[in-house]
Amino acid sequence: MKCIKYVLAFALIYSISLEASAWGLTGHRTISQIAENHLTKKARRNIDKIIGHQKIAYWSNWADFVKSDPNPARKEESSWHFINTQGNLSYENFVQALQSSPENNLYKAYLRLKQEAKQGNLSLEQKQEHLYYIVHLLADAHQPMHVSRQEDLGGNRIDVTWFGRKSNIHRVWDSDLIEGEQYSYSEYAGVLDIYDKNHYAQYTSSTFEDWLFESHTLANEIYADVALDTNLSYGYGYKFKYKMEACLLKAGIRLAKELNEIYG
Repeated sequence: MKCIKYVLAFALIYSISLEASAWGLTGHRTISQIAENHLTKKARRNIDKIIGHQKIAYWSNWADFVKSDPNPARKEESSWHFINTQGNLSYENFVQALQSSPENNLYKAYLRLKQEAKQGNLSLEQKQEHLYYIVHLLADAHQPMHVSRQEDLGGNRIDVTWFGRKSNIHRVWDSDLIEGEQYSYSEYAGVLDIYDKNHYAQYTSSTFEDWLFESHTLANEIYADVALDTNLSYGYGYKFKYKMEACLLKAGIRLAKELNEIYG
């Protein structure tokens, strides 16, 4: 009986961590696999010094799992996964909102962790955690409902049905759209990552602020659409599948760019 209680408690904690995560397990691993496909040899060698020969995808969800750590020092890290602004901002007003935002959000935390990782004067454990967070937060930046609005907790309070099952618009973008494709993460990376370096240049010749604004713009579209219909099924999947997949691909290619810059 005691063993059963432990299993149930773990399952509850695990389900809560998934509900709060961006892209879910498959999405984060897909992005990491795409990034790994485009690492330079030098970056791969230096990353191996931090995590051994393990795939980056293995650690891509660590930043969500660590939310269950009872250490109070971890509490402020939960807000690193998202950035809230007003909706429908111009690019100039959006960037201003980013720059004037609190320190513990996706924008400020990512830039801080990236700078610290580049300096390199960290212990091995610190290097590992910085890498895990960089991999995870860069992916979060491309999940539009993590660059959205405080009043509804990034869509967590907007209830919808997904093929007749209760969900919310945040979860639809975290996992429902992705899991509906029924790929493993390596399969999804394989079918998305099919272009050459010249094609990918369009994704990397821009700034982190530009990438967040893309997510902000898509979030605005998602909000406008769900205001009209909360009963989501095939039509919604058809409308947003390719935009969701573009987010995954861009995140993977841009993560490779960032890792090559930091560790290469």
